[in-house]
Amino acid sequence: MKNIPFKGIISYPITPFDNNDRVDIPLFKKLVERLVTTGSHGIAPLGSTGVLPYLTDEEKEAVTEATMQQVAGRIPTLVGVSNLTTERTVYHAKFAENAGATAVMIIPMSYWKLTDDEILKHYDTVASKISITIMAYNNPATGGVDMSPALLKRLLEIPNITMIKESTGDVQRMHYLRRELGDEIAFYNGSNPLALAAFAAGATGWCTAAANLIPKLNLDLYKAIQNNDLSTAQDVFLQQLDLLKFIVTKGLPRAIKAGLDLIGEQGGQLRGPLQPLTTSEIEQLDLILKAT
Repeated sequence: MKNIPFKGIISYPITPFDNNDRVDIPLFKKLVERLVTTGSHGIAPLGSTGVLPYLTDEEKEAVTEATMQQVAGRIPTLVGVSNLTTERTVYHAKFAENAGATAVMIIPMSYWKLTDDEILKHYDTVASKISITIMAYNNPATGGVDMSPALLKRLLEIPNITMIKESTGDVQRMHYLRRELGDEIAFYNGSNPLALAAFAAGATGWCTAAANLIPKLNLDLYKAIQNNDLSTAQDVFLQQLDLLKFIVTKGLPRAIKAGLDLIGEQGGQLRGPLQPLTTSEIEQLDLILKAT
């Protein structure tokens, strides 16, 4: 049986910046602590929500270390280590492992269109340099690469790749993964508005930034699924659907930062070129949060 260290709600913190465009580590730790204490089953820094591509190597290292210090082994940690080059991906994967991460998440980032063989070699090289578990992350909207179910199946022949995060929004792919790969491989929903459908397809967990704003509703959905209570699951999911659609449409870092400010938590600043939501967008988000 392959090692699958995550289940349930895996929460993605934002990376906050201060007024001088520096990563605000004290605020980041506070945001991580809030996710831990509100019940998240895992913490995943340096994902899309954490604006991984906008950070320097030193900033990524600081965020990784801050996560390990704050979580302190209470729940599993999944660190994003993706980079355009294999060499830098290996570097950050080894750093995360040495810092104490439970697992790493890798998306094949692309400028030139990558072939399946190039992607396979990329993952295989990283996997050979670390001993912890890898989650393969498929999100063509951000990474520029769409890994087909056939390619994902090839990736899973690499021993320490045991998890797939699927963010294309194609529920049929999730059904395929469960049918073709069985119970030894875990797949996770990365498309927020499809959380209920993904769980119905057999997803092991939900990778989400929404836990920064509505942790109880996220957890209630997972609990209902675990209890095979479809009626409650549908009700709970519909309560959060408008918010899930909004944060995806407006961009996770922008929307989560604004949402944290609205609920009385500090969201820090964004790093350019990202800009805050407009006044009208913030007003719309406020109405959604109050109705959720």
